[in-house]
Amino acid sequence: MIYDLIILGAGPAGLAAAIYAQRANLTCLVMEKEYMSGGQVVNTYEVDNYPGLPGIGGFELGMKFHEHAEQMGASFVNVEARHIGLEDDGKIKVIYTDQEEYRARAVILAMGAAYRKLGVPGEKELSGVGVSYCATCDGAFFRGRKAAVVGGGDVAMEDALFLARVCEKVYVIHRRDSFRAAPILQKKLRECENVEILWNTVVSGIVGNSHLECLKLKSTDTGEEYVLDVEGVFIAVGTVPNTRIAEKLLKLDKDGYIAADETGVTEVPGIFAAGDIRTKQLKQIVTAVADGANAVESVQKYLRSI
Repeated sequence: MIYDLIILGAGPAGLAAAIYAQRANLTCLVMEKEYMSGGQVVNTYEVDNYPGLPGIGGFELGMKFHEHAEQMGASFVNVEARHIGLEDDGKIKVIYTDQEEYRARAVILAMGAAYRKLGVPGEKELSGVGVSYCATCDGAFFRGRKAAVVGGGDVAMEDALFLARVCEKVYVIHRRDSFRAAPILQKKLRECENVEILWNTVVSGIVGNSHLECLKLKSTDTGEEYVLDVEGVFIAVGTVPNTRIAEKLLKLDKDGYIAADETGVTEVPGIFAAGDIRTKQLKQIVTAVADGANAVESVQKYLRSI
């Protein structure tokens, strides 16, 4: 069978694309390597910034996206795409997996991006219960509390500034003695009275049982280790786009994201990008959903042209 559209990834962008594809009466298949749909959102304890659904659990929201797409008639397969090939002068896209091959006239790449991890003890276990990678998503839950931000770039500064408005105290932990963030952000941060910068410091462990209780820190200068009592830590050390299967086929930006605007159009006709996998200013659930809808509109225009 040759589908009209194959969507790689069942996060918010991929599921929104599946819904819009069904509304457009396209034959569509959604491929997801994880055992459940939803993407990163399913690991978020609570989502407070998705319009109309304040306070919804991340897992619940991810399941609602999946159920909506399924109710619309979308088909799913739990398999990982290994390679993308082109046939018939590029009119047919072939998705190779370890099991079999799938063919479609158009493909939407919606594999997303993963937050770069610190890789320290306790990080994985306390993710969603004190460990977060998105201050604008989860910062409001730490109102009036003590929190820490790990990182030294623009995102770390923006996260710290956001948290400084709601938290009692914010610690910024950076492994070097200077930030790489924009000077204007650094200036604003230093003007915050409730922000303390811990230079030349790394997190060596994250401690807690049912929730985060404290951080284990280590000085990169002296090797001294000590404990910092906080209730939340926001890790802002970058993201890693899941673009491995596209890196030889599509143009990527300097950080490895697919170079595509909000239309999702790439330089390869019939291949589109949606969600956190593409170059964009804001990586949020709401922008991923919008990307999925826009990409399907581009798919329809493409299919009418061939």
